[in-house]
Amino acid sequence: MSLRNPEVFCVDCPGRKIMARLLSKWTGLVVRCLSMRTMRYSELRRTIGGISQKMLTQTLRELEADGLVERKVHPVVPPKVEYSLTALGLTLVGPLTELGYWAETHAAEIEAANQRYQEKTKKTA
Repeated sequence: MSLRNPEVFCVDCPGRKIMARLLSKWTGLVVRCLSMRTMRYSELRRTIGGISQKMLTQTLRELEADGLVERKVHPVVPPKVEYSLTALGLTLVGPLTELGYWAETHAAEIEAANQRYQEKTKKTA
């Protein structure tokens, strides 16, 4: 088997840092949510169940720093802030959507494997 990008196994590889960010718990959900349309912060938080204010803020800042999300502040009172995917961010939608479909398709199998594992480890403990 040949690996297409073996550099990500090196500790100082920039791709490794990016992969870690993209595979974090909240990044995929934020990107998939913003793929639907531009959203305000409170709308994102309501749409993404279970995300804390702190984690949403941190995730949005990281995605903005990586050039994947654009933050637009409208000069009104009170301030109106909107988030949208950049052209680079839009390139992630396909792969993340496929990963989401994979997870949904195989969720029952993975849950069953987890149950078998838990039962097996209880017997050997």
